[in-house]
Amino acid sequence: MYRIGIDFGGTKIEGIALDESGHEHSRKRIPTLQEEGYESIVRRIGGLCKELAQQVGNGPHTIGVGIPGALSTRTGLVKGSNTVCTIGRPLKEDIEAAAEHRIGIMNDANCFAMAEAIYGAGKGKNMVFGVIMGTGCGGGLVYKGEVLNGLQSIAGEWGHMAIDPHGPLCYCKTRGCVETFISGGGLQKRWHEQHGEKLKFQEIEARYRAGDKAAAAFMQTFFENFGRAMANLINVLDPDIVVLGGGVSKFDDLYTKGVKEVARRVFSDTLETPIVKHQIGDSAGVIGAALIGV
Repeated sequence: MYRIGIDFGGTKIEGIALDESGHEHSRKRIPTLQEEGYESIVRRIGGLCKELAQQVGNGPHTIGVGIPGALSTRTGLVKGSNTVCTIGRPLKEDIEAAAEHRIGIMNDANCFAMAEAIYGAGKGKNMVFGVIMGTGCGGGLVYKGEVLNGLQSIAGEWGHMAIDPHGPLCYCKTRGCVETFISGGGLQKRWHEQHGEKLKFQEIEARYRAGDKAAAAFMQTFFENFGRAMANLINVLDPDIVVLGGGVSKFDDLYTKGVKEVARRVFSDTLETPIVKHQIGDSAGVIGAALIGV
């Protein structure tokens, strides 16, 4: 039985097919093109599912899809997605129609956390919190190898903890969400507001590395906001490990200066929780999606 996984994000859709032993058989990545709208996204995901199925000879297979946001337990429609065109839409049913196959569907950060807990940096740990710091900011909680979704399917959504009631307005209609301060997209917006330039996070990081004073001050605020958000999370859950993923997680100073700010704020005399970079890499989300397929 092959396992096909799809990781659907704000900028890319990645698919993978795993063989019976869990090894990669084939993979493909395409742009999301969310500016083309909901129907386009559904067609692209469905088409990628079919293409990967063809690459495994249309043999017996499961399909799992990781999505930004979650499905409402009340309506079955998408909620809480930073790809806002999917909110309130029957994404599961529409992808199933486009792919002509049943699918499992789960929050993308849960998929990331599952993969890292089973195969990656959290292997052997009881409670693993996985964080995605990419276009948005999500999280997933795995306990003894099982994803904890919670009563409302929002367990792990640390990106929407408010850390400043007077902060920027988030797409979720709350002000000062973690996501608006420390995700890649949020950091780009904050830089533009403060300096009038549209720079990607990697470009801001390059200036920081070059000794630019404005970039240094900006990054210090970033470290402090990361510390505040992460300490709140650890204070509530006290996980065995926190695994970071997404584009922002590649910023090495996050694991020194950022972690130092966490230690300053955590409700303990010492920070024991390891905060580490992912081991599986950018593939964690799509591998996790394959693991939850039906």
